[in-house]
Amino acid sequence: MSTSHDRTPAPSEARPDRAATERQVPFLLRGPRLAGLPAAVFLIGAGVVLAAALTGNLPNSLLSGFAVTMLCGGLLMAAGHQVPVLRDYGLPTILCTFIPAILLFFGLFPQTAATVVSSFVEDSGFLDFLVITIIAGSILGMPRALLLKAGPRFAVPLLGCLVLTFLLVGALGAALGFGFVPGILLVAAPIMAGGLGIGAVPMSQMYAGASGGNADAFMGQLMSAVVIANILCIVIAGIYNGLGRRGKQLFVGFNGNGQLMRIQRRDIQIDTGSARSGATFVALGQGLLIAGLLFVFGQLLGGLVPVLHPYAWTIIAAAAVKIAGLLPGQLEESSTCWGEMATALFVPALLVAVSVTYIDIGDVLAAVSSPKFLVLTAATVIIATLTSGLLGWLVKFYFVEAAITPGLVMADTGGSGDVSVLSAANRMHLMPFAALTNRLGGAVVLFITSLIAPLLAVPL
Repeated sequence: MSTSHDRTPAPSEARPDRAATERQVPFLLRGPRLAGLPAAVFLIGAGVVLAAALTGNLPNSLLSGFAVTMLCGGLLMAAGHQVPVLRDYGLPTILCTFIPAILLFFGLFPQTAATVVSSFVEDSGFLDFLVITIIAGSILGMPRALLLKAGPRFAVPLLGCLVLTFLLVGALGAALGFGFVPGILLVAAPIMAGGLGIGAVPMSQMYAGASGGNADAFMGQLMSAVVIANILCIVIAGIYNGLGRRGKQLFVGFNGNGQLMRIQRRDIQIDTGSARSGATFVALGQGLLIAGLLFVFGQLLGGLVPVLHPYAWTIIAAAAVKIAGLLPGQLEESSTCWGEMATALFVPALLVAVSVTYIDIGDVLAAVSSPKFLVLTAATVIIATLTSGLLGWLVKFYFVEAAITPGLVMADTGGSGDVSVLSAANRMHLMPFAALTNRLGGAVVLFITSLIAPLLAVPL
């Protein structure tokens, strides 16, 4: 004899009516999301912050800084992603980078909010917080086997491309009257860092410290170089894809049709780690603590041995910890999870904060109106992709694939830039090597830059 507990629900009973389910969702939770919030909640929150700013009641605190920058960043990112074609060319990043500065330039950004954001960056240390988080998460999250096995072969096009690009762009800068060192530090270095968080942002701090100036004197030009280069990278990636579709090999080993190596070695094809769907609160706290300890250690060594910038010492410390295996795997995983979470949540906020605090639209207009600057920016991308492809070809990579990663991937904006470049090239499966490029290449560029930065104060 069956009971009601034994009865299997009919399909109509097992699947609740969708419309009825949607009616049960509160109104404020319906609709699209902005900055991770339902649109209605976002708009209410934005209205509260705007009212506080316009009436002079916005407190100058860490929490207010997060509120302003995350709301602005979320809105601009969402707007950029709504534009079909331009979103693939980095429009969301461009909007976050320049719209706040433009609004501030024309007096349309509340001054109270601008003061809060500037204090958030310069006094509360949001810049150090996110940059060190990215560095720690990237280096500690890189599989040790990848560094020891794939690293040596992949390092040839990666490091060789960096050195040649720096030297050739510097020489071109000297020939054009822009300057050898300025050509490297103000154009090639921020472009080749593989991302804004580990490139233009910390570099402006380095240059300010080395020259005795202010970071905002450099930020506009650095950001402009990175954004223009990212667009060029996507265009060139599309050209490579077009050449591949024609099916013609310009020379032996020119196009691998998505295959990186011309010789097959299992120890080279190493995954950079599976996607992480979540982490415990304790793990995220551990990652935050590890990033903080590396930051303090870098600052300590920077004070005791000032030949290198504290960021460079932090990179060295993180790399040493990783290679020597000084941390348990679980703590490395925690550091990576914290880095990935902070990057996903706070990079748009960082771009907005940098835009308000450091970017002067007048400086940006002066930079992009300079033919020398535009020539050097374009030359950096072209030299990077050609030298990377050639050096990769010499160590048995296919030319096109090596020209894309590490070449173009190193010259884009990282993250979303990698996705755009690999998508345009129709080679999304190369993302593990793009991750290696950004993690290793970005750290190396920042380290080299810290060595050269003092030359900005030396008349050449």
